[in-house]
Amino acid sequence: MRHRHLTAALLGCGLLFSAVAPARDSAPVAPAPSFFHVQLGSAVARPESGRLLLFAIAAKDAEAGAKEHGGDGKVEAVDTSPFFPTQTAVAAREVSRLAPGQAVDVDADEIAFPQPWSRLPAGDYYVQAVLDVHHDYNYHGRDGGDVLSKVVKLHLPAAGMPDLTLSEIVPARKAWDIPKRYMSETTLKHFDEAREHTKAIDFVSPVLSAFWGRPIHMRGWVMLPPGYNHSAGATYPTVYFTHGFGGDTDTLAGSAAMVYGATAEKQMPPMIWVFLDQSSPTGTTEFADSVNNGPWGRALTTELIPQLEKTYRMDARPNGRFLQGHSSGGWATLWLQTRYPKIFGGTWSTSPDPSDFHDFTGPDLYAPHANVYHRPDGTAYPLVRDKGKVLATFQQFAQLERVMGPYGGQLASFEWVFSPKGKDGRPEPMFDRDTGDVDPTVVDYWRDHYDIAYRLQHHWAQLKPYLDGKIHLYVGTADTFYLDGAAHKLKAVLDGLHAKSDIRFIPGRTHFDLYRVGNDRQGLLKQISWQMYDVARPHSKLRPPSQP
Repeated sequence: MRHRHLTAALLGCGLLFSAVAPARDSAPVAPAPSFFHVQLGSAVARPESGRLLLFAIAAKDAEAGAKEHGGDGKVEAVDTSPFFPTQTAVAAREVSRLAPGQAVDVDADEIAFPQPWSRLPAGDYYVQAVLDVHHDYNYHGRDGGDVLSKVVKLHLPAAGMPDLTLSEIVPARKAWDIPKRYMSETTLKHFDEAREHTKAIDFVSPVLSAFWGRPIHMRGWVMLPPGYNHSAGATYPTVYFTHGFGGDTDTLAGSAAMVYGATAEKQMPPMIWVFLDQSSPTGTTEFADSVNNGPWGRALTTELIPQLEKTYRMDARPNGRFLQGHSSGGWATLWLQTRYPKIFGGTWSTSPDPSDFHDFTGPDLYAPHANVYHRPDGTAYPLVRDKGKVLATFQQFAQLERVMGPYGGQLASFEWVFSPKGKDGRPEPMFDRDTGDVDPTVVDYWRDHYDIAYRLQHHWAQLKPYLDGKIHLYVGTADTFYLDGAAHKLKAVLDGLHAKSDIRFIPGRTHFDLYRVGNDRQGLLKQISWQMYDVARPHSKLRPPSQP
């Protein structure tokens, strides 16, 4: 994250470089540096600080993409994507207190991906500048308060220094402003009721506040099912849900609306759902106790859950508390179940992040001379795929993340949770961003503290009475991020322990369509909810709609 030069990325990605032909018996002539003049518009009310990002995409690619999405070919924005990491060039620099009307020059060769901009093939490009004022572009992308320039079409390399003006402030998001096109008919039908039945969580944690030396809030939502009565004697089984990477309190509101609608239509049983925000400036906390992020697991289990159970009619028995999450949320819920097996009655984790570090989306972190960029034969480790086609390598993903900023990215987020604290106060990097070489000392710490398979294998005698039969895991065999590999290794460990578990590999499913059953995009979640309810209420006559 702290390295300036990306030589390894340029070689590893196999990019084509434009070059000036050298004269006979003379040294090659280096391309002229690529500078941009970026001004904060006078319409912005106050000085702004943050990470200034420049994005450039070849005009033909941008126009083709705009038409592909049903438009007229007009390019409205220029952005990057981990699914097409080398299509857009990115450059960055930090700025501090840029006043309205003031300008800075950005050297688009100094901090750049996938290569210095002076080496981009000559041609027409669309370019846009973004001031990331919250330093959270790696997590949220363009977010409320960020300042954008207009998209301009330029020929690169430019004859002079192009001017860009930051003039448009991105409006803040609101939790319940969900576009109708993203909602099912059932969700839309019950949306107003869902909002009435969903209560905000804003809890100041004593243990987290003591760790950070300032008030730390735990946020989320409590969704109360239709017919919930505060004064009635009955209690409700409770599901603790947390989101994947990129989610937050705002996105969780949409999840609450969806679950409420399905419950109102009796597609899901009557339960209380607690939607927990695990986002932070460092990425996701995973609700793990960390020397870098603080004691999030302890805060949840000893502070927030007891407070919620005092406030709402929740079933406070272990068999009345369940966990569910997808992706990073899948790892968090799998971790909470295995770390606090006496508290929860089961986890139903889907597509969890690596649960066995022998397969960290492909690389074996424990291998001698381990490297996350290249296999021993020199071929690149892929990280993102779609229907068998590799979209991005581990190296591309990591080095793009570094240019966007040393905060909040997916790979940096793992280090904030798993790594020991370094001398500079930041987590120790697990691997070198230039070379991909793994630090075995850091990996030893990861193994001893956060490798779930390792924990189960070495503590099963103590864990078995409280954990046997409580692990449920679903992942697609075509998972977009290769997360099925670690799940296979976790299953092998559990099978070797003769543990009762339910780990399912759904043929052909990816990270993003795992929940689809027939035409129902949330069909798997509904099946999971009935499995939970059967544990909490084994004698109930309530049954899923498809059953008599």
